[in-house]
Amino acid sequence: MGSMVWKILGTGSAIIAGIAATKVADQIWQKAGQDRAFDPKDPDSPFTTALAYAALTGLAAGVARTMATRKAAQYYAKSAGHKPGAIRDHDL
Repeated sequence: MGSMVWKILGTGSAIIAGIAATKVADQIWQKAGQDRAFDPKDPDSPFTTALAYAALTGLAAGVARTMATRKAAQYYAKSAGHKPGAIRDHDL
């Protein structure tokens, strides 16, 4: 396995996980009783609400991307017999 495979595997899993986490965070937001029509980009929406929404979605996406990238690296290491080069470089 080469660096191109790792780039595709690592990046692809992180993107998919981020998208999925954002959708889950949106559902949590709505189940918590928040407005479904809320748009955090709208300058007329309350700043504190937009900040809370950003914190929720950012945390969910960050955790999901980290976990997905770790699992992708674990899969890569198991398949190739070594960690991806981008991660090995940080082990120094």
